[in-house]
Formats: sequence, structure tokens, C-alpha cells
Amino acid sequence: MAMLGGFSAAQHKKNVSDGSNDVSEFICPVCLEIFDSPVKTQCGHTFCQSCLQECLRPQKPVCAVCRATLGHWTKAAELEAVIHSSVAACKGCGIQVVLSQMRSHTAACSKYQEYIEEGVRTTVQSQPAVISPVPNRYTFTCPYCNCQNLDQDGLVEHCTSQHARDTRQVVCPICASMPWGDPNYRSADFFQHLKIRHTFSYDTFVDYSTDEQTMIQEALQRSLLDN
Repeated sequence: MAMLGGFSAAQHKKNVSDGSNDVSEFICPVCLEIFDSPVKTQCGHTFCQSCLQECLRPQKPVCAVCRATLGHWTKAAELEAVIHSSVAACKGCGIQVVLSQMRSHTAACSKYQEYIEEGVRTTVQSQPAVISPVPNRYTFTCPYCNCQNLDQDGLVEHCTSQHARDTRQVVCPICASMPWGDPNYRSADFFQHLKIRHTFSYDTFVDYSTDEQTMIQEALQRSLLDN
């Protein structure tokens, strides 16, 4: 956040009211609104007095910007004077408003509310679709009718009740989602496969981060120990 530096109150009033509309140095980093009763911490950051009080709630309070320990702060009298003597245009209706009154103005300005809503919509629409590299191993699609969002037990029940007489060879979606699974392997008897292989949940027994060869070695070691 920009600090006041050596600018005078008069210079700030001129910069804001001449149309630059850059009021970033008057924005609290906690509430993201124009400072209200600003105070400055010993680490050099400025907050609204009420926002600083929120930072002091934890047992070991720290600055919300740099995480330095909060132990001392002072009233930012010069900055408060600038806020009371400077104006800027409302981003909704364009009316010039004294900075100290900007909070109350934007709260009541319908044009500003529309401006904010449009900004939210644009941000959401511009976000790229996130494709997870981790396969979904919790819900599955029926290999016969493409019914979706079936958990393992639901898939077994669905296939047994809806497709018991279907003789098509299909890929088991549960096995295909596993690290060792072959997405092209078709079970000759899918119902027998479900009965033998999927009477328990893989989550209980499988470490998905381990490859198939390692799992085989671990299984052999456990069998030797059991004997």
C-alpha cells in the first residue's frame, strides 16, 4: 500500500480530484474501504482503528500485512486530514465525493452496487476451468447406461438391479480409476467381477500414491509374516 511520503494535503486533494481516481493509498488492507479513523503501526502499515482492533484479538496479535508483532501504534492524523479534504469520483455514478464520506455514499449508491456486481460476474466468467489431475475414485458412471454419481455400493446395487441380464462386456469404472487400472480392459463377466473384487472399499486398504509393483511386494511381505 502506498504511503503518504512527503506529499501535502493540498497536493493529495489535487491528485485525487483531477481524475486519476487512484485512491489505493487511502484503502485499508483489511476492509478494503477508505480508511476510517486511520492508525499506523510500528511496522509502518496503516489500518482503520476498528480493523486494527480485530487484528489484536488473537493471543499473539500480528500485523495483517507483514505479520510483524503488534505492540505499538499511533493515530495517523495527517492521513485523516487528507481524507477529509480530498475528493474522488464514485466508480458507480461518477459523482465527486469527499473521501471521508465515500463509505456511506457507495453503500447507498445503486450504480456502485451494479458496478460491483458486474465486476464479480466478470471475474467468475474469466476464471479458467480447473481440471484436477487426480482421478475421481469416489463416484462412478454405470458402464451400461452412463448413469452418473454412483458410489461403489450404489454402482453394485444399480448394475445388479438394472442390468443383471445385460451380457455386454464392459470396462469396470472402479478398476479403471485405480493407479493400476486398465481403462480398456473389458470384464467377460462384469457381475462376477463386482462380487469378487468390489465387496470392500479400496479406500480402506489402498495407498493410491504407491505403484502396482510396490503393492505386490508389500502384499508378499505381509503374506510371509502371516505364515
